[in-house]
Amino acid sequence: MTTNSPADHQKNNREHTLDPLLKPASIALVGASERNGSPGRVLAELIINSSFKGRVYPVNPGYQTILKMPCYADLDSLPETVDHVVLAVSNQRMEVALASAINHGAKAATIYSSCVVDNDTDPPLKTRLEDMAQKAGISICGGNCMGFYSVQHGLYAGMYPVPGEMQPGSISFIAQSGSAFTALSHNGFRLKFNLCVSSGNELATSIDQYMDWSLQQPETRVIGLFLETVRNPKGFISTLEQAQEKNIPVVILKVGKSPLGAAMANTHTGAIAGDHAAYEAVFKKYGVIEVSGFDQMAAVLMMFQSPRRPGPGKLASIQESGGFMELITDICHRLKIDFAEISDQTKDEIKQHLDPGLKADNPLDAWGSNDDFENRFYYCMSALMKDPSVAVGAFFTNFRDGYYMSEAFVRMMEKISHETDKPIAMGNCYSDISHNNLSQKSAQAGIPFIDGAEEALIAIKHLFDYRDSKRTEENLRGGSAEPEPDPVVINRWKTKLESFQGQTLSEHDSLQLLKDFFLPVPKNDIATSEEDAITIAHKIGFPVVIKTAESGISHKSDQHGVFVNIRSETELVHHYHDLEQRLGPRVLICEMISNGTEVGLGIVNDPQFGPMVMISAGGVLIELLSDRSIAMAPVSTREAHQMLNELKINNLIAGLRGNEAGNRQALIDFVVHFSHLAHALREHIKAVDINPVIVNASGAIAVDALVVSL
Repeated sequence: MTTNSPADHQKNNREHTLDPLLKPASIALVGASERNGSPGRVLAELIINSSFKGRVYPVNPGYQTILKMPCYADLDSLPETVDHVVLAVSNQRMEVALASAINHGAKAATIYSSCVVDNDTDPPLKTRLEDMAQKAGISICGGNCMGFYSVQHGLYAGMYPVPGEMQPGSISFIAQSGSAFTALSHNGFRLKFNLCVSSGNELATSIDQYMDWSLQQPETRVIGLFLETVRNPKGFISTLEQAQEKNIPVVILKVGKSPLGAAMANTHTGAIAGDHAAYEAVFKKYGVIEVSGFDQMAAVLMMFQSPRRPGPGKLASIQESGGFMELITDICHRLKIDFAEISDQTKDEIKQHLDPGLKADNPLDAWGSNDDFENRFYYCMSALMKDPSVAVGAFFTNFRDGYYMSEAFVRMMEKISHETDKPIAMGNCYSDISHNNLSQKSAQAGIPFIDGAEEALIAIKHLFDYRDSKRTEENLRGGSAEPEPDPVVINRWKTKLESFQGQTLSEHDSLQLLKDFFLPVPKNDIATSEEDAITIAHKIGFPVVIKTAESGISHKSDQHGVFVNIRSETELVHHYHDLEQRLGPRVLICEMISNGTEVGLGIVNDPQFGPMVMISAGGVLIELLSDRSIAMAPVSTREAHQMLNELKINNLIAGLRGNEAGNRQALIDFVVHFSHLAHALREHIKAVDINPVIVNASGAIAVDALVVSL
């Protein structure tokens, strides 16, 4: 892991803008109370009775003391200017309370209330508070939040009881939902945090700032986010880049996914990109580990909170049941997790300890009889972990308290943990088991103890995937320099697109745009009469394609507005008259392109993260196959190569079942240039559809295009 020196960390920590919020030297508790069961009492108990080393000042004019500490009537009465003011007051009092904290000179505040009042004025309270905070340069946790636990500093700034003081660890967990915040921080003890934050509606401090602070802490090994939205896209991208550089994985459970597909429904690209397209592209670009629920989140965080990372090699697993071994094998097959091919020497070592009838292999069923089973499993697991082909080891069974076998297995895994520096884990094949004591014991030993075989294996897969992504990261970032678009061309098209103001360009203009950005397109021209059509067709050369070019018709095939492979003047005139009578006299005459694999390419311009490039199956399959890959623009040659590798149509391009292979490199070059177009015109293009790009032995060429301006 890339880290700064302790002196650098100390310097960074001391200077970070969130230090007064998350590790203040002094804190005032406005609204602290002696009334049992009240939020103000809980707040006071959490902070006053904790291991927090800073100075604490309860503030409430109704009390002389709170929890035997002197209580002050207001902030003006305090003996010093505090770093942080907790505002445990009602919405009606919040504006005055925040103004008082700012006037006092505090650099940070925590606001729990919703910041919404009845019969509010314009602008509303929330906006007024945001404006106050921005002008004062004050950091705020909240509003509408449940506070935060700066565990490594013993500061529990919350209003709900915590189940015991938490043991500090290496996970920074930031949630934009209070329930998500408590889901992980208030349950169990297997996850060990250095920071837990309920960021709420982020009046002044957004999720990327908490991430940035966490990345400066030497204790942080992994960051977990429960993410509803990103309020500062530029800052979010910056912290993801920083996490990559520091080799600190970011695990995200994303909910409330943006309606990008609906916004782009006038293009095939927008329709099939889906609601999660922009986040998917961002996550892929910056190596984010995305999970689908809290169980997966907890399992992945458990695996990454350990300092152990896998080296070269694959998975070894041991079970005490043939049925469990088959279950694990099936799940691994579905998740594409490979088992290590252990050496003959390892097999011989294992065989010495197995009962007759059991096969020395990986995965391994080591249960034969009850005789000396603890030593048998220990020696077998030890042999597996010593094999050079093994990078991660796992024991799958059902661990339950008070059961001699489970207790023996945990002892055995603890012993293995002391003998290897490779990651190991224990997984329960069933979740509804009483194992509080055993799971606590394993957590103290630093061994992930995960409920659910699938959750455990998904976490292990992410461990492998993260390792492999780090190996290829530099290659994906690097690569040969790509030719940049001509600035004159860029400026000319910016001016032209500004004149369209949200309209759809004609296909003729769309193809010309592609051509100006080094993208191959067929020869083409506009005709408005039979004579024009004949002249243009002879100039291009038969066979040709004729398409309606009347405005307002985006998807021409749906209107029977396209005729292909026209080989004679007579045939051309016949189709021209048909189009003229049904749709209008304006047509586009194009060169006929040889058959090949049809690929769809598109751009969707996300309001937060900018242009995304998508590759999919093309032609009539574009909306039928869920086969697409999406990436942030611009992309490198290696990234385009990786995108194609993710798609089923890659096999068609390679020449499936004896069909002629297409020019794959030409398609990769096309994607790269297309992504440069997307990036260069990101402030002027809303969406682009190219369907299809025909990929054959001679190259890759766009035969139909639709561009929507911003």
